[in-house]
Amino acid sequence: MAAVEVKNLVKTYGKVEAVKSVSFQIHEGEIFGLIGPNGAGKTTILRILSTLLHPTAGTVSLFGLDVEREADAVRHLISYLPEDAGAYKTLTGRSYLTFIAAFFGGDEKIVEKGIEIADLRARIDDKIETYSKGMTRRLLVARALMVSPKLAILDEPTSGLDVINAQEIRKIIQDTVKEGTTVLLSSHNMLEVEFLCQRIALLNEGKIVEQGSPEELKERYHARNIEEVFTGVVQ
Repeated sequence: MAAVEVKNLVKTYGKVEAVKSVSFQIHEGEIFGLIGPNGAGKTTILRILSTLLHPTAGTVSLFGLDVEREADAVRHLISYLPEDAGAYKTLTGRSYLTFIAAFFGGDEKIVEKGIEIADLRARIDDKIETYSKGMTRRLLVARALMVSPKLAILDEPTSGLDVINAQEIRKIIQDTVKEGTTVLLSSHNMLEVEFLCQRIALLNEGKIVEQGSPEELKERYHARNIEEVFTGVVQ
């Protein structure tokens, strides 16, 4: 059974067709990249998979559950980190993770896992309003992964992080997959996508225009890296 099965997905806003008959499949235990330029429809697809938007047409299933008919059950299996996610700034980092863990029926072990992922050391008991953008992002990534979701939907997970912190987050994502989580990743960082993802779908103007492993796509376009593939496809 596939972790994610998207068939002929369409999403319209009035007369605007944001997603145009998109189909793809994600295998359990893999990191799958959904990439494309701004306005390509990536965020719309992520929100539909997260049960936050209703599709106009087509079907989407997660672990055999329909995101429309069985949305409540789907929500128990996923975590979603939007690019523009925020945290409650008047809480401390520890209090925020404790608050989020309560939604999942979590205990102190989940909170401690979140603290370990966030790796904020002495700052975990400071208020979030005193955190840098990078520190806040680490906390949000911890929030998404500490509950060991079956599917983690991560939109720009290393946004705002310096090189060292971004590398650490990528390792955390890989370790989470080893523990049984499937990851759907969207990122504008092509090096990150190439490093992390087993397979990639390239979206442009609401349609998937290419799919395959990084190596397959580079060979197909005689490219040195995925950034060259991306540039060659969308221009």
